[in-house]
Amino acid sequence: MSILAVKDLAIHIGAARPVDGISFDIAAGECYALLGESGCGKSMTALGIMRLLPAAAQVTGGAVGFEGGDLLALPESGMRDIRGGGIGMIFQEPATSLNPVLTVGRQISEALELHTALRGAAARARAAELLDQVGIPDPLRRLDEYPFQLSGGLRQRVMIACALAGEPRLLIADEPTTALDVTIQAQVLDLLDELRRKQGMALFLITHDLGVVARMADRVGVMYAGQLVEEAPREAFFAQPAHPYSVRLFAALPDAERRGGRLATIPGSVPAADVRHEGCRFVERCSEVMPECRSAPPSWRDVDGGQRVRCFLPGAAPAVAAEVGAGDTAMAAGSTPLLEVKDLQVHFPIRRGILQRAVGAVRAVDGMSLRLMPGRTLALVGESGCGKTTAGKAMLQLLRPTAGSVQLDGVELTTRSSNELRPLRAKMQMVFQDPFASLNPRLRIGDIIAEGMQALKVGAGDAAAKVGPLLEQVGLRADMVTRYPHEFSGGQRQRIAIARALAVNPQLLVCDEPTSALDVSVQAQILNLLSDLQRDLKLAYLFITHNIAVVDYLAHDVAVMYLGRVVERGTAEEVLRQPRHPYTKALLAAVPRVDGARSEVPKLAGDMPSPANPPAGCHFHPRCPLADESCRRAYPAETLFSATHAVRCIKAV
Repeated sequence: MSILAVKDLAIHIGAARPVDGISFDIAAGECYALLGESGCGKSMTALGIMRLLPAAAQVTGGAVGFEGGDLLALPESGMRDIRGGGIGMIFQEPATSLNPVLTVGRQISEALELHTALRGAAARARAAELLDQVGIPDPLRRLDEYPFQLSGGLRQRVMIACALAGEPRLLIADEPTTALDVTIQAQVLDLLDELRRKQGMALFLITHDLGVVARMADRVGVMYAGQLVEEAPREAFFAQPAHPYSVRLFAALPDAERRGGRLATIPGSVPAADVRHEGCRFVERCSEVMPECRSAPPSWRDVDGGQRVRCFLPGAAPAVAAEVGAGDTAMAAGSTPLLEVKDLQVHFPIRRGILQRAVGAVRAVDGMSLRLMPGRTLALVGESGCGKTTAGKAMLQLLRPTAGSVQLDGVELTTRSSNELRPLRAKMQMVFQDPFASLNPRLRIGDIIAEGMQALKVGAGDAAAKVGPLLEQVGLRADMVTRYPHEFSGGQRQRIAIARALAVNPQLLVCDEPTSALDVSVQAQILNLLSDLQRDLKLAYLFITHNIAVVDYLAHDVAVMYLGRVVERGTAEEVLRQPRHPYTKALLAAVPRVDGARSEVPKLAGDMPSPANPPAGCHFHPRCPLADESCRRAYPAETLFSATHAVRCIKAV
């Protein structure tokens, strides 16, 4: 029996129709995954079910049945009992969904007081139980902390605890793991799966990550431009996707076999919600278009195994032939590195008291060494909080290191003043994780791109003339120079950030999670672009990421970082195919695979220790399944397994 039944749900915002007649149902204990690109209407569907739509939006048709009743017919007072008590929701961005002025304990207790009989000390005790249940260490201490004091992974788990406080029968999870590390993502997904199986809770999972869908879903719905275009059991969907859109999502996934080749991309973008469609909504981006596709909307057609698809093709859509690469496309590794880092340290003092005396230090980067050769990509991977971004900024002298050496093309950077560094800035640039936050919203993109050239006096005389060709080089149109950042999609803004970095002809690009929150189709476009630019301009990339699939496709060398130090380094083939360090093995085991297979390597428990108080000996020993007393005595020296493969672990074999 269905616990949730959505029938012909339509949501309008003026002339726009972000949700245009969507129907599906979810049974008790079932996980239904809704898959699709940004702009398809997935989150709007969830908000419509919860009746949390923005003021301008309204439900114009359809029905939402929950446990036999119609949610759309309930008064607002009735919905207050359903929200949290009957249906819980985990929002996409916990940083904006948690109240910044209330403690974690107060926010969970608030949900408990609304939906249960618990009050006071009993509610606080239950809140601590919930934090422990979602895997937050030291829950009693965390109850009195504020959201800003927690990492992204911990905030996401607090959101889950709030959603579970009312013991809902249906949980809506909107991109619950989008920006999380693979280890934290694995913990969150295991938690949701365990709760679903133990409590019989239904799970409505909204995501664009095919690996997460393969791991969690019982049934899959693919959404495009406000409508479902395919629905199938998980096994049938991953064995043979039927809609051309679904096929192209699979073809856009990066992997090692396509290194040196190009990822399949979906041309264009999701049509605007106010566009009226006479035929198939995917027609402008589809390579299998037939005349009838433009004249009438396709109706549902059943395929074998409980699969159905909205498409005129007589059979399942043909597979897209991905361009298999020729292997390593990097420049031959020379003897002189472009970037050489030795014993880099970045410590932030902890100050207390009226006189603000230093009583300790946060050891964000604590003795890092690495080398990056010209024309190659070095991926720096690790969990949030391990110091990856801090290290990248310190290498570019955006943060001044506490100690250590950073040499760019043989020139020592740490001893140079700001004025002395200015002429060197053109050689090294950074692409930040969030382009919307790093692009000035008050400037047109033409001015944003030209600003760097003018400041560094690189082609400043004809900066305006160079902006158009730069935009075309990153796949945008030259006539877009007069637009503002808010007029572009996330993928387009990332291209603008790359164009700004390229404007000063750098030799080194530090890319900080440039694809972490992008759809797979947009991610494929950015990765193709980075690969093309490296080949054409001989760029070197320091690629900071937690996406192992991207590392497998793009990187030539890999350095694995844990608590401020590199614990394993080597070529991509050595580190990803023959990992030696237990932490590297755990990272790789936590990656959700499209085939749904589970690794036998134990997943990491708990969180990374605080860099303000790192453990004695090997920093990884509190979470390591191989640790013994010898691991607690001293930090392990580097062991070489080949000329390029080095590991810091006394248990490595």
